[in-house]
This record gives sequence, C-alpha cells and structure tokens, in this order.
Amino acid sequence: MKKYYGPRLRMLHCCTDQAITNALAEMELTAAQGRILGFLSRQPQPPCPKDIEEVFRLRHSTVSGLLNRLEKKDFIAIQPDPADKRCKRICMLEKGALCCQLMDKTIEEMEQQLVQGFTPEEQTCFSDLLDRAITNMGGGCRRPPHKEDIK
Repeated sequence: MKKYYGPRLRMLHCCTDQAITNALAEMELTAAQGRILGFLSRQPQPPCPKDIEEVFRLRHSTVSGLLNRLEKKDFIAIQPDPADKRCKRICMLEKGALCCQLMDKTIEEMEQQLVQGFTPEEQTCFSDLLDRAITNMGGGCRRPPHKEDIK
C-alpha cells in the first residue's frame, strides 16, 4: 500500500500549529495575531498595514481587524508616520515583545522535539530534504490570488 506524503505533512503542520496556539492562548491571541507580531518583531523599522497585506496576502479589512484587536490588547500601537501623515506605522509595545519572546521559546522547544532522537547527520539530511521538497513544489508557500486580482 502506497504511503502518501501530503497527509503526514499536514499532520506535522497541525502538530506544530497546535503547539503555537497553546502557547499563545495564555495571552489570549490567535495564531494569525502571533504571526503578525512575529513579522513586526523582525522589521528594522515599524511597517505600515499595507506591508502586512502584501507579505501575508491578506485583504485590507482582515489586516485592519487583526491590528485593531492587537492594539486594543496593548500589543501594538498604530501611529501616524511623521514624514507622511497619510501613512500609519505599526509599533510593537512591550507586551508584544514579550509575546514574541514566548513564541521564540516555544518554537525553539518545538524544533528540538521535532528532531528528538535524530542524529546530527539525520537532522541535516531532514532539513536538506525538506528544502528540496519545497523547491520541487515551486518554492515558498504561495497563496492563490484574491478574486479581485483575477481579471
């Protein structure tokens, strides 16, 4: 009987996603909000909402909702850009930075658990094989275009 890779990859994704969801539950955050905070923490300067729309391929209304909830919970502040008052900048607050530290710790623990019992050579091989599989499938995760993008 043939073993298919897709269902096992999906199961692995669900396991790792659940670990992140459980860690974020303490802070009453969703996985989507956690991804936004993670993105913000890696930016050299505060981005604008449009940057998030483009990176995550989300609609403006979705990003607005995510950011409004994060702002109400004091994870971020949305402030006008001093150079361009039409643009708003998303600034990480202390509570957001603490959340990112928790996520980083959770991800590190999860990564260690994922390769538990693997030799260093097996870990390298596993990583290389994952990279090759991603390349074989066309590169990084590409989301389908929005309906309004299709003409």
